Amino acid sequence: MRTGAIHHVELWVEDLPEATASWGWLLGRLGYSAYDTWADGASWRLGDAYVVVEAGPDRRPGVHDRQLPGLNHLAFWGGTRAEVDALCREAPNHGWRLLFTDRYPYAGGPDHYACYLENDGGFEVEIVAEPVEGGPG
Repeated sequence: MRTGAIHHVELWVEDLPEATASWGWLLGRLGYSAYDTWADGASWRLGDAYVVVEAGPDRRPGVHDRQLPGLNHLAFWGGTRAEVDALCREAPNHGWRLLFTDRYPYAGGPDHYACYLENDGGFEVEIVAEPVEGGPG
């Protein structure tokens, strides 16, 4: 175990079928494997960490608003620039839309190659390319 490493992230969602479809595709594309399902949720695992989407009875109704206090986005390593580009081209077919299209792939700055996506549930993800050796990130 690594002190400080993420153990898991749990996202409470309004629409479980939508969340399972969009998150399941994205996490699978990033190398996660389906881990568990139950009436109100599902999870995917990569190594020691896992991500849960859940629409259980304890949550209050409403969609996620990334601009309110709380979680703004999750960021994942996405591989090479070509792999990030390919993922971002495929994402709209799986419930994700590209954000900051006018600044892609440098919406995070000139030294940060990344794709920003949002799903119908209002969740944003950032898919970050590995730094180019000897060059900017």
